Formats: sequence, C-alpha cells, structure tokens
Amino acid sequence: MSKVLVSDPIDQAGIDILSQVATVDVKTTLKPDELVNIIGEYDALMIRSGTRVTKEIIEAGTNLKIIGRAGVGVDNVDVPAATRQGIVVVNSPEGNTIAAAEHALAMMLSLSRHIPDANASVKRGEWDRKTFVGAEVYKKTLGIVGLGKIGSHVAAVARAMGMKLLAYDPFISTERAEQIGCQLVDMDVLAQQADYITLHIPKTPETTHLINAELLAKMKPTTRIINCARGGIIDEAALASAVKEGKIAGAALDVFESEPLAESTLREVGKDIILTPHLGASTTEAQVNVAIDVAEQIRDVLLGLPARSAVNIPGLGPDVLEELKPYMQLAETLGRLVGQLAGGRVELLNIRLQGEIATNKSQPLVVAALKGLLHQALRERVNYVNASIEAKERGIRVIETRDAAVRDYAGSLHLEATGNLGTHSVTGALLGDGEIRLTNMDGFPINVPPSQHMLFTLHRDMPGIIGKLGSLLGSFNVNIASMQVGRKIVRGDAVMALSLDDPLPDGILSEITKVPGIRDAYTVNL
Repeated sequence: MSKVLVSDPIDQAGIDILSQVATVDVKTTLKPDELVNIIGEYDALMIRSGTRVTKEIIEAGTNLKIIGRAGVGVDNVDVPAATRQGIVVVNSPEGNTIAAAEHALAMMLSLSRHIPDANASVKRGEWDRKTFVGAEVYKKTLGIVGLGKIGSHVAAVARAMGMKLLAYDPFISTERAEQIGCQLVDMDVLAQQADYITLHIPKTPETTHLINAELLAKMKPTTRIINCARGGIIDEAALASAVKEGKIAGAALDVFESEPLAESTLREVGKDIILTPHLGASTTEAQVNVAIDVAEQIRDVLLGLPARSAVNIPGLGPDVLEELKPYMQLAETLGRLVGQLAGGRVELLNIRLQGEIATNKSQPLVVAALKGLLHQALRERVNYVNASIEAKERGIRVIETRDAAVRDYAGSLHLEATGNLGTHSVTGALLGDGEIRLTNMDGFPINVPPSQHMLFTLHRDMPGIIGKLGSLLGSFNVNIASMQVGRKIVRGDAVMALSLDDPLPDGILSEITKVPGIRDAYTVNL
C-alpha cells in the first residue's frame, strides 16, 4: 500500500480521502533534516505553507510520485527540481476563489458603512449614529483591476448589487470583458471614474506600486480602494497620505508589503481605513476545499490517473519529460517573447511546428507556448495544466499548423501573435547542445541566444545607426552584451536584436525612437 506524509495541518476531510488508498502519517513538527531522513519512505507528500520542500528533500524522496500543496501558490516547493525527478506538483488554484472574492466584497461594504468602527463604538457604550453615516454601493461605479477567476466573481456579485462595472486587464480581450459584464478601459480612466477600486492581480515588476501617488491624485475624493490580492501593489505611504488628506474617501487592505504588518502610517488613519491580517482564504469552507481538492489529486495519481491541477507537467513520465523538455523550453521562451512584442492583450496565436519538430507531440509544445505567452499576466499562477483554459477565458484563439519541410535548421518553432501592439512573429530552434537560438523576428533573419533583458528595434539599414543607439544606451548606463542586425536587402528595413546586461530604465524607449531611422523599439524581459 502507498504511503503519504502530511507535514502541515490540513483538514480531516483531506486525510480521510488519502486513507482510502494509502497509509497516512501526519507529522507536522518536522525539521528540514528530519524530513530529508524519512521522505524516502513515502510515495506522496502533502503540505501547506509551513513546509519548504527543497531540492535536497526532493532528491531524498526517491519514491515520491506527487507533492500536493493545499493552497494556491507553490512558492515553497522547488518545482524545477521536482520536474527533473518526474514528480508531479499540484495545488488548488480555485479552492479559495469564493473566499477571496467574498472577503473583497465584505471589505467594500464594511468600508462603505463604517462597520468596524461603529461596532467598536457601540461596544464602548456609545450611540453615535451621525459619525457613521455611510455610502451606498447601488448605482456606483466599481473598477476591477484584474479579471481572473476572483475578479470575475466579484464582478458578478457587484453587478447583481446594481453597480456599474469598469475593468482594467491588459491581458484579456474586450469580448471576454463584455461577457463578464465589464467595460474594458485603461488604468487612468478607471482611476478617474471609479467610486470603488478592487485589486485582483499578482504582484509583478509591472504591478508593484501600481496604485501610487500619481494615480491616487487622479481619483475622485469619494473613491474607496480595496486590496485583497497581494501586498506591494499599493504604495502604502502614498495611500495613507491620500486618505488622511481627503484626496480619496478610504481604503480596505487585507495584504501588505511586509507581513505581519509592522509599524505603519496605515494604522494612524482612523475609521477611513480597514486593515485585516491576510484573511482572504481564511474560511472554514476554503480550508476544507483545498484539502479535499489536493487530497483527491494525490489519490488519483497514486491510482495511476492524471492530476487536474499540476503546476509542472502532468501525466508525463521522466523518460518522456526528458525528451520533450528542451522543446517545451523553446516554446515557452518564444511565447514569452512574442507575447511582449505583440502587447499584453493577445487575440490570436499562430503556432507552426517546422521540420523534425513537426513529428513531436504537439500539445505539450502548444501548452508551453501559451504558458510563456500568459506569463506577464499571471506569473506563477499559469501552468501547463491551466494555460489552455486561461487562454480560452481571455479570448485568445490558437491556430496550430505543421510543416515537415526542413529549412535552415533541422527543426524550428514559429509563433505569430496579434495583440494591442500589432502582429509580431518569432522563430526559434535548438542547437545540437540544446541551446536555444532566435532565428527570425518579424520576417528578418537573426541568430541570437535569448537573454533576460533584450531590446529589439525596427529601423532603416543606414550608416551610423548602430553607433547612435549604442551611445544612447551608454548614456543611460545600459551595457550591451551582444547585438545583431537582421536585414533582407541593403539599406532597406532591418531589425536589431540586442542582449542587455541591465533592464532598460523607464522612458528610454521614447528616446530610442527619436534616433533618426529607428521607427519602433520593443523591450523584452525573459
């Protein structure tokens, strides 16, 4: 009989499910070295946020088939190490959707009617009705930032309460937003028009301090902000000042830049700010749901069935995984690249398998490309299982073709995406040692390895343009690691592909396009 180790407290419902197919040991006080010593005995490991599953633990788990995280994230699991070992890693991406959405709505209503302070006042023996005159949400405008599963549920409930819905999500189509009942607008319009703003996005370099002093200054004095998503999306000092000075009406926060919340000006604001200790997923139902969801997946894998929410590669054994891994990395890299070139709101993705790659299993490569394409929007929340579903929900059409003809490389992958920045294409291939090469961009031949920071330009092939661009980047203290020009004819149109040692500072793209001969410039971070 299989053996399962549960190393963090989980609901009994999950343990009961596991007990149907395995011997279950619950040991919730293990130190890392103790876990390394015993993990080799087990076929499955079930955790929450308390256990950190390191490479050492995974390598010691010689019998492990699956690691299950009873929660949304898997940041405490070394997923690449598990994938290399052929171990499936699963989570419960939807287990707390309703809990998080309801908490955001509860915070909005509590903020509107001053419920926490009114409650405290009555408990002090007071009866001060005038101080706690509130506001109705009926017919007010709710701005939803992020229309994923949680944001969409908030939209459905808010719409039922008679609210007008605006949304900002650069990674969702207008048609999908309309299906949810939202009018898609840019962030400035949302800030200017919304009476309430609720955040449902991950924290990324692009979303860090999305709500800052500049954006707060554009809001109405009656605007109220709710954040039950991630700490760091809001500049907390700027928010506290805006509420204190009456620039906005209030805020309700469940998440913070640093948790537990230490000394903070947020605590000094008073009744116009509500603070809760990261309770978004803290409902009895959510804890039961995630325990059941992950326990069922562990049970299925132990019975030889696929997992439904794997975050690496479900249902593939180590041998198949080893064969496909380089091609999937190529597909994901090209997806990240073309997604950023085309803009976040991609409507169409064409995927063409060329040469010997056309003989491979296509579905894993398509999923890997979609995972890369959606990375900017979803970060760690997109995986090989949900990438196709997430793409469909965002209205992204996928067209797959095969072309067995061999061109410059034995096998290559071509991606073309249409988004809000236009239509762009990239082609890539694997060299003999598995190294990825970008071989074409927008129809121009190139031969460059991808790097973390890249700059692409569309320009006229003319003397001096390379030197001018290099000098401009140098003036911003940006170092060029490598550079190549791709052109079709001499002194015609050309592209320049640069690998950079440093990320480009804000505002430099507009300076680059001022260089005579350069028509467009695109920055990509892989």
